Amino acid sequence: MTGAEVLLRTLVAHGVEVCFANPGTSEMHFVAALDRVPAMRGVLCLFEGVCSGAADGYARMAGKPAATLLHLGPGLANGLANFHNARKARSPIVSLIGEHSTKHLAYDAPLTSDIAAFAGTVSPEIHRLPSAAEIGPTAARVIAAACRYPGRIAHLIIPADFSWSEGGPVGEVSPPEPPPLPVVPSLGGEGNWGLLLGGQTARGRGLALAARLAAVGWNVFIDRNASRVEMGRGGFQPERIAYFPGPAQAQLAGLTDLVLVEAKAPVSFFGYPDEASYLAPATCRIHEVSTPEQDGLAALESLTAGLPEAPLEDPPPLLPPASGPLTLAAIGQAIAALLPAGSIISDEMVSSGPPVLAALRHAPRFDYLPVTGGSIGQGLPVAVGAAIACPDRKVVVLEGDGSALYTPQSWWTMARENLDVVTVIFANRRYQILDIEMRRTGANGFGPWAEAMVDISTPLLDFVKIAEGLGVPAVRVETVDAFVEHFGAAMRQRGPRVIEAVISAP
Repeated sequence: MTGAEVLLRTLVAHGVEVCFANPGTSEMHFVAALDRVPAMRGVLCLFEGVCSGAADGYARMAGKPAATLLHLGPGLANGLANFHNARKARSPIVSLIGEHSTKHLAYDAPLTSDIAAFAGTVSPEIHRLPSAAEIGPTAARVIAAACRYPGRIAHLIIPADFSWSEGGPVGEVSPPEPPPLPVVPSLGGEGNWGLLLGGQTARGRGLALAARLAAVGWNVFIDRNASRVEMGRGGFQPERIAYFPGPAQAQLAGLTDLVLVEAKAPVSFFGYPDEASYLAPATCRIHEVSTPEQDGLAALESLTAGLPEAPLEDPPPLLPPASGPLTLAAIGQAIAALLPAGSIISDEMVSSGPPVLAALRHAPRFDYLPVTGGSIGQGLPVAVGAAIACPDRKVVVLEGDGSALYTPQSWWTMARENLDVVTVIFANRRYQILDIEMRRTGANGFGPWAEAMVDISTPLLDFVKIAEGLGVPAVRVETVDAFVEHFGAAMRQRGPRVIEAVISAP
């Protein structure tokens, strides 16, 4: 077998069954080997940022790694923004990067670069092949590194001649070790206690256990950057830490003690001239009972030992809104009323989010995938990966019009793979978040040139034509009636669709 075939067989033998790829010349033997290893599903993406974001979404929902296949250093560089988000999400990903053949490296050809330097910005797990014969065992070490709890990106740099040369044996991977158990001290007593959940504790058993603490007076919060959160009726719904420092500090005000479970102490996204970066009160004691690398569920079991199950207080379901202007609140109400139970939402609404998310607390239970690292262009690719990981579940992307332009190539992959993904574009014709931040940072640049840098209405973006040009049916709506009609129809049908929702002022 060639080295490329050995690599593929090692991957599929250990559960890596999907590869999001944007290959080039140095990866052609890997591409050719796909026909000899049909257990590997190759998914072509037209931009590397779609590959890395899709692998992130797949890992969040499947709980195991996909592979990415990228072409040399520039290909990896194109994927780094969403690898950054995946790093913050602690997603397991096997990153395969083609390299020039070993003899060709001496000539500093145009595409030669320091691949390891690019790779090191998102993970210290950088593995180089010593020879074609070692491709199987080395790939096995990469898989093991990616799967080490809670997950990480692990890179394998593959010289082209090692792909076309005779390979050695298929690599063997030992089962991953369980996450280390934390040592949980005895906590509680006098004071105003808070609990911050991250990692696996933001869903399922973790939320049920946290509800017991809420029932005895603890303030429970979700880490804003938790990679996957269960939301909606039918389960405990703690508040997420707010985006802006002021509201976040208001949430945490008065706490005497904050317990961290698979989470870090909350800090603001950015530093502002007259605001603190650290969000907890200065006098609040921080108790890290489980690091992100430890078993947070075990920590919660210890913290809640002896406490009874908590009663569930569900918000009421919502009905679709009546006719009227298409405000953010109306869109949120419509989505909450029409969303099928068990859906997956990939959120990149940015400034449009708060009113919609408030309404979604009334929706049937769903999985929520937020932006984790703040790098724009995640929403659409993450939905690609989530839909491939969970083909029987409806996936909805809630996407700002500015951020949609970073990775619209995702729509082509959705169409090619016939993925059941519905995209809602929040068209306010503006980088609204920058308008807000202009005031918050004190820049106050509202002259004509500054205005032009946050306005995206000239020329007018036509998302219907963009989506249709990439193979996805699309429609533009400007009223509540039209949104309810088209979103409801999309929830009843399968396949990719785009709804451009032109937002009215509240």
